[in-house]
Amino acid sequence: MSYLTGKHLARRTFLRGAGAAVALPFLDAMVPAGWSAQARAAVPTHTRLVCIEEVHGLAGCNGIGASKFLFAPETTGRDFSLVSDNPLSTLEAYRDYMTIVSNTDVRMVEAFAAPEIGGDHFRSSAVFLTQAHPKQTQGSDIWAGTSLDQMYAKRFGQSTPLPSMQFCIENLDQAGGCTYNYSCAYTDSISWASPNEPLPMIRDPRVAFDMLFGSGGTTATRAERRMTRRSILDWVHGEVTSMRAQLGPADRLRLDRYLEHINEIERRIRMVEAHNLSGESRELPDAPVGVPDSFSEHMKLMFDLQVLALQTDMTRVVAFKTGRDAQNRVFPESGSSQPFHPASHHGNTEARVLEFNKICKYRVSQMAYFLERMKETTEGDGNLLDKTLVVWGSPMADPNVHNHRRCPLVLFGHGNGQLQGGVHLKTEDGTPMANVMLTLMQNLGMDDLTAFGDSTGAFSLS
Repeated sequence: MSYLTGKHLARRTFLRGAGAAVALPFLDAMVPAGWSAQARAAVPTHTRLVCIEEVHGLAGCNGIGASKFLFAPETTGRDFSLVSDNPLSTLEAYRDYMTIVSNTDVRMVEAFAAPEIGGDHFRSSAVFLTQAHPKQTQGSDIWAGTSLDQMYAKRFGQSTPLPSMQFCIENLDQAGGCTYNYSCAYTDSISWASPNEPLPMIRDPRVAFDMLFGSGGTTATRAERRMTRRSILDWVHGEVTSMRAQLGPADRLRLDRYLEHINEIERRIRMVEAHNLSGESRELPDAPVGVPDSFSEHMKLMFDLQVLALQTDMTRVVAFKTGRDAQNRVFPESGSSQPFHPASHHGNTEARVLEFNKICKYRVSQMAYFLERMKETTEGDGNLLDKTLVVWGSPMADPNVHNHRRCPLVLFGHGNGQLQGGVHLKTEDGTPMANVMLTLMQNLGMDDLTAFGDSTGAFSLS
């Protein structure tokens, strides 16, 4: 398999051992030796798609917040500035990878009939990536739309071991019906394989880790490995040694760093499990044992797992739901002692808007970790952030009145050259968010798509 003899590694190469299967990141040895430097640098070219829902809007999407530029900057174009209280200011270091799209509407969340009035919490998540109005029902006849991540996965994700992955932070396993006569299926997932098929989302980092690395062939085997505290890398040690001998210096360094990341993530998961099994009281007593009580640590673990999944091409499509609209979680690191949902109903008073903005700023700041991990992960002639489109937004605008006009939407990454970044674009009043999503899907290769959700046309992102 050594590229020094004119052969090359297959892109889908695994290190295997005792039920474990560790996929490799992209290495120079995976490019045929006879290719030119330019051709070698250009592969692989598959655009990754990550869709992240920030639930329940932002403080910057009501009148007071907008006047203080707590989401949309004061000016459009490339010379925009972010005030210090704007949650996006925490991501200023990634400005060149940031495309802010302001003033878009998500009207499909709004009530279409009198019985739907007040049920915004139980429609919003299902609308974010489908831009379709959910059917009001608690029965099995649920109906929304096919989400854009799944449309992309069906076209471009079928050659990967996992066509898509779905992650979440809060408890999303409610059974039966939710309030206002809506099935909990609408609140439990942002990823819909078809209009009546919401996909389950992974909350436990251990579950995601085991999916990525085939950690033992059975539940019993995986449990035994965890009891012995053996790392997944212990199971493939022989394969690692053999592989390193066949690689050049640069590839050996990439491989070592990659394996270090795996080992570090598994170590952190084990620490969380040990703490949660220690008998000490938990902030989240009903959460799975692998779920950290710390919101930041949970977010970082889920982001790390997403980077590994994308880096190894185990999947090219990720959906990530970062909470629930009506959650009452307190985020002390934000500087606010107010629970999330009560704080969002700020009564349109300036002091309370700014208090809610503290929570928004803290939550948005978690993205910095993900963007940095993507940026530092090299691949070919660039990094993973160059080759990825991250769609971040909310189907809610002003949570105080459950308004869905002028919702927040930001695109991160360069999407394999589809986005330049470093710009604020403001749509005309009344523009559906679906227009932007239609353009994104066309740019991603679905150029035969002429409509999506309630789109009225494409929206230029140049």
